[in-house]
Amino acid sequence: MRHNVGMMKLGTSDLSVSPLCLGGNTFGWTANEQESFEVLDAYVAGGGNFIDSADAYSHWIPGNSGGESETILGNWMKARGNRESVVIATKVGMLPGFTALTADNIVTAVDNSLRRLQTDYIDLYYAHKDDPDTDQLETMTAFDGLVKAGKVRSIAASNYSADRLQSALDVAGANGLTKFVALQNLYNLVERGAYEGPLRDVVERNNLVSLPYYSLAKGFLTGKYRVKGETESGRAAGAEVYLDTNGPKVLAAMDTVAAAHGVSLTTIALAWVAAQPTIATPIASARVVSQLPDLLAMAAVTLSDAELQLLDEASAVTA
Repeated sequence: MRHNVGMMKLGTSDLSVSPLCLGGNTFGWTANEQESFEVLDAYVAGGGNFIDSADAYSHWIPGNSGGESETILGNWMKARGNRESVVIATKVGMLPGFTALTADNIVTAVDNSLRRLQTDYIDLYYAHKDDPDTDQLETMTAFDGLVKAGKVRSIAASNYSADRLQSALDVAGANGLTKFVALQNLYNLVERGAYEGPLRDVVERNNLVSLPYYSLAKGFLTGKYRVKGETESGRAAGAEVYLDTNGPKVLAAMDTVAAAHGVSLTTIALAWVAAQPTIATPIASARVVSQLPDLLAMAAVTLSDAELQLLDEASAVTA
């Protein structure tokens, strides 16, 4: 059993974070600035301190150019005067024009992020995705320079394969450079295969920690999508694909566990992720304040060994 209560040290870094990381992808996308401020205020009031953003959020919206999430987050921290009490993560590598992890791109992108966030340092700075076309020594040297300059406290990787994550760590180690402390990756009860195996082995072997995104499987694990076509939602099509796999079996097991704890399926989905080996904290987003309680409740839920086994068996990766 694992108790998901209180602040935790993020791997080998000196960052102390809450059990749930709040995803900032909704800020400036599905939530306007006022709604985002309300969510952020409620998250902090509920004990949270760890917020995840990216320079690319949300360039895909007509009229947006990227950086909207960081800008809202920066405005909120300035308005609340709370920069020192929150842990801010953001990323480089998926904003059009800044997708290459070259030294020039990284140095320019971090300054742009710092300006939007209205701060002089970023707590955790990610390579948003791997860049196979840039020498990893150049990339890791650039990240190391940001740490040495005080612009970034720790660095991390997102969407890397096992081989490329290991080679980035090896390059940094061989050249005396700052190493990644964490991996952000896709992982949840209905999508376990991509992480469990070689990728998790690299994380474990190198004393990294994992911060999974899509912990709720595009909303499927909230239990809202049980019959195809029944729910009218922009997310329904993405969520309903899990009905064709072991999704119904997973939901049935989650129903049992959620009933035993008197909490929602959302809470159980996050508690299961948090209880897995190498996981530091799951990432989950809220568009409105009413979605937050079920997310924050995961910190007070401890799944028994029998409950973990029930969920593991229902969601087992099959060949």
